[in-house]
Amino acid sequence: MAARRLPSLVPLVPLVAAAALAGCTLGPDYQRPELRSPAAFQYEPQAAAATADTLWWQQFQDPVLNQLIDEALQHNTNVQIAAANVEQAAALLTQTRSQLFPTVGYGASATRERAREPAFAAQIPNYPNPSTAYQAALQASWEIDLWGRIRRQSEAAYANVLATDEARRGVILSLVAQVANSYLQLRGLDAQLEVAKKTLTTYKESVDLFTLQFQYGQVSMMNVAQAQSQYESAAAQIPVIESQIAQTQSSLAVLIGRDPGPITRGKSVYELVLPQVPAGVPSQLLERRPDLAQAEQQLVAANAQIGAAKALYFPTISLTGAYGNASADLSRLFSGPARVWSYAGTLTGPIFSFGAVSGQVMQAEAAQNAALLNYQLSIRNAFADVDNALVANQKLHEQLQAQVKLVAALQQYSDLARLQYDGGYTSYSTVLQAEQALFPAQLSLASIRAQVFGSAVNIYKAMGGGWVAQADQRSGGTPAAPPASAWPPPLF
Repeated sequence: MAARRLPSLVPLVPLVAAAALAGCTLGPDYQRPELRSPAAFQYEPQAAAATADTLWWQQFQDPVLNQLIDEALQHNTNVQIAAANVEQAAALLTQTRSQLFPTVGYGASATRERAREPAFAAQIPNYPNPSTAYQAALQASWEIDLWGRIRRQSEAAYANVLATDEARRGVILSLVAQVANSYLQLRGLDAQLEVAKKTLTTYKESVDLFTLQFQYGQVSMMNVAQAQSQYESAAAQIPVIESQIAQTQSSLAVLIGRDPGPITRGKSVYELVLPQVPAGVPSQLLERRPDLAQAEQQLVAANAQIGAAKALYFPTISLTGAYGNASADLSRLFSGPARVWSYAGTLTGPIFSFGAVSGQVMQAEAAQNAALLNYQLSIRNAFADVDNALVANQKLHEQLQAQVKLVAALQQYSDLARLQYDGGYTSYSTVLQAEQALFPAQLSLASIRAQVFGSAVNIYKAMGGGWVAQADQRSGGTPAAPPASAWPPPLF
């Protein structure tokens, strides 16, 4: 009997579905804000290779650096955490979108109770007291999204997935830059240590020579003390550099997912090849930097939440239904005239909320305005980052050239002072003065050379080149989220 009644509900399903799909979606649709961006960077190279879409760190031509970056992409904990965050955001999207569809469940109950018997119960043979009841039924409920509240919430959740994925890409970008910079800093410290040890060996020879000459009365004790002080000054620099090397190694080991320990070395800072700086224009920058894409998706999500809040002003329409069996005899639960069914529709809406709904709308609008301002600020900061990285690279090149000339001049000064001293034309204090100026200049030269390589790394990081996608593939983590143009995503 129930089976003949239920078909009357079937024609309602497509009608209700059509009404839900035809319902309006409240709130503003997202449009990318118009932003004023500079036509060019202040210190952009005039002629640069288009290398932004390559694995730029391979241009250093150091296999050890390539291996360290690959290891970091596979084992870095922050990358793994970021990938888990993307999975969490995707699961939240699935949960939010599920509200667009009916919820179907099941239920079963068995009860046995004794009630107070009425006066006529004694006159009825086998009056059921206590009584037993069994019931099993399928249940369904569905909120019709006429005003687009759930669709806006789903849109916001989808934008959050994209924003979280861009955050993951940002972690990858920062990781590669950190590994490269740490390795280059390590090689610069290695070069400084090599200079310090060579200088210490030279100073030790001077101490031994003056000690021997003092024993034969050729020089005074003052010359020996001067040479000894020079030697000890250079020796004091070595533990400082070695400590910095150990700390840099530990930091690099943690970045690549290892326990702190020694790091294999590749080419020296004198053998590495300096990558060509990519030319970048503002429009490309907007598309490349993960932090800008993340800020924009956060703006999309905040914009969608306005529509979800405004939908609370309007009534909510829900459909519920149940179909199953009920019987006082468990053996006859699924046979005989035990069919039960019900369906109902409810409409609820606010009349006086005393600011509860309007407060949520104002909160959503304020959040959208804050997200817009954050997006604009992120863009300005991005342009500043690129300009700063470019000028740092340019000025470090100039500083390196000047430092090379300074070291050459001090080396010549030291050689001439030594010749004059050996010829008896000047005192040893002149030699000491020349060598005391040469040693720190040589240390600075090794440091600046490493900084020049690091400045190229910072340019790639600031520009957020397309190589992030290739590094993403090497990380072996969560697959990248679909592009923003894929909204709305497939239903199933």
